[in-house]
Amino acid sequence: MSRIGNNPVAISEGVTVEVNDNIVTVKGKLGELTQEFSGVAIEVEEGNVIVKRPSDSKEHKAKHGLYRALIANMIEGVTKGWTKELELVGVGYRASNQGQKLDLALGFSHNIVMNIAPEVKIETISEKGKNPIVKLTSHDKQLVGQVAAKIRSFRKPEPYKGKGIKFVGEQLRRKAGKSA
Repeated sequence: MSRIGNNPVAISEGVTVEVNDNIVTVKGKLGELTQEFSGVAIEVEEGNVIVKRPSDSKEHKAKHGLYRALIANMIEGVTKGWTKELELVGVGYRASNQGQKLDLALGFSHNIVMNIAPEVKIETISEKGKNPIVKLTSHDKQLVGQVAAKIRSFRKPEPYKGKGIKFVGEQLRRKAGKSA
């Protein structure tokens, strides 16, 4: 019995959910998201979205919880939006943006210039005495996570000094280093 899949997803005010063939469309004040699905039945009843599975096979059980969670994330995304914050830890590490272009100085010989998808709003915060922060906001949770992971992959945090790009609030496993 799926604990997540059996819970109905409440539809917030100002959000419309449509199910056509094998595509779910969620529209809200921040945008519109679509998701293909298979192996489950999705119904919209009395302000709730209900996901049902045809059998108790392993594949149907897995998809039951998956699509329920994806639809819940889509509804929350078009009402509130999703935000990821990345912190640049290291001497001389800087971040700036001009529109949708992110310019990162991460200690390499050249700056890294990255074009960000138009659905993602980008903001860089640089305060004196604090590490620079890159803030990503969008209605699509998957896209925000993918862009954040790509930025983090340019310079992952290393375990000795903790230098690199990390998520705000992320706990790093540190190593002791050499003992003299």
